[in-house]
Amino acid sequence: MIYIFLFITLLITELVYFKLADRFNIIDIPTKRSSHSRTTLRGGGIVFYISIVLYFLFKDFNYPYFFLGLTLITIISFSDDIHSLSIKPRLLVQVISMSSMLYQWNLFVIPWQLDIVIVIFGIGILNAFNFMDGINGLTGGYCLLVAGALCYINLNQVTFVDNDLIYAFMLGLLSFTIFNFRTKTHCFAGDVGAFSAGFILLFVLGKLIIRTGDLSYLILLGVYGVDVVLTIMHRLMLKENIFVPHRMHLHQLMVNELGIPHVKVSLFYIATQAAIIVGLFMCQAYPYTYSVCVILLLSAAYILFIKKYFHLHTELQPLLCRKF
Repeated sequence: MIYIFLFITLLITELVYFKLADRFNIIDIPTKRSSHSRTTLRGGGIVFYISIVLYFLFKDFNYPYFFLGLTLITIISFSDDIHSLSIKPRLLVQVISMSSMLYQWNLFVIPWQLDIVIVIFGIGILNAFNFMDGINGLTGGYCLLVAGALCYINLNQVTFVDNDLIYAFMLGLLSFTIFNFRTKTHCFAGDVGAFSAGFILLFVLGKLIIRTGDLSYLILLGVYGVDVVLTIMHRLMLKENIFVPHRMHLHQLMVNELGIPHVKVSLFYIATQAAIIVGLFMCQAYPYTYSVCVILLLSAAYILFIKKYFHLHTELQPLLCRKF
């Protein structure tokens, strides 16, 4: 019953937020870099944070330093959704939030140089979630899949975190996805949704890796990782500023240049990651070999796709500039 109550509470919270976002004009207006063509409410992912707030209150303030870091990154991300901020305050808060997460992981006992590497790597993952947010259903659906996999591991293989934390987050994801995973989405997750979802998943995944000492679990984020890393490398090869917004990710090319519906592209990403997760469970005797093979296969698929279709992106740019 508590989960039903929590889900209903999160649904009501989401609906109340829609009213507030509409009243205070928290909206996403399409630009030439957008993958959508209609003005849409932004920041619906705030419900991810609310789900953890409720967990925190019901579970006697469990994981306080994780919650502190999540709160800080939620505040700065939501502020950026309302009014664009420069990169410096956002990066500063991300460093503080990741440091808070490291303290919750009890990793300040390791050499400080390694802590710095982990913070930088963690910030990269958080921004990857933000980069990949842009088409209907992708953030909610992908995060639901990964959270479900972590929940399965926690229940059936090795206990590494309070499972109620994952349940609460999944209910938050579900309450958002109902309104987002559709042809005409009612809202976008916004920076607040992308960063908070990434922060929560990173915390849980980190707990698993620390508990098992097995870095191969990073393949749970394999599809996102390969897309983001190779897109950055591609932009560097084109001598572009990687800090400037763009629409060169694989899912953006599929939607914008090939005209594939948002929902179908999201389902493709989710299905691909699901297949990778099933493969990981089946190949637990040699997880690192499996992970390397998956990364190489995904990378090859990405390169072949770019070679075949990227010319459409460059051909359409003059038309897009005139349109907007």
